[in-house]
Amino acid sequence: HTFTDLLSCSSDRAVPRLPTAIASRAQILDKATEYIQYMRRKNHTHQQDIDDLKRQNALLEQQVRALEKARSSAQLQTNYPSSDNSLYTNAKGSTISAFDGGSDSSSESEPEEPQSRKKLRMEAS
Repeated sequence: HTFTDLLSCSSDRAVPRLPTAIASRAQILDKATEYIQYMRRKNHTHQQDIDDLKRQNALLEQQVRALEKARSSAQLQTNYPSSDNSLYTNAKGSTISAFDGGSDSSSESEPEEPQSRKKLRMEAS
């Protein structure tokens, strides 16, 4: 049954099709209003989910660009080594000697923290 069938003033046949044999127009309008409010809430929730996913996509795209840039920089460094082959760059960007074991003073005092991930909010639909 369509919404217009239920609200049609000229058709008295629409009312007997409802679950109850006789329903007033006020009851029909009340149910229609409830349904509209329900759909608005549902649409709002879906829009919030879409916005969250767009933000997550933008963040992931930014991370991909940063990784691609870092990879291309690393490839350039391997293709064009520095004139002093005994100096290298560690993961934190500090220049280290090939003879010091690859550690600098700050790495021992500050352990690396794993990168946190944003969890996707899941809602019952």
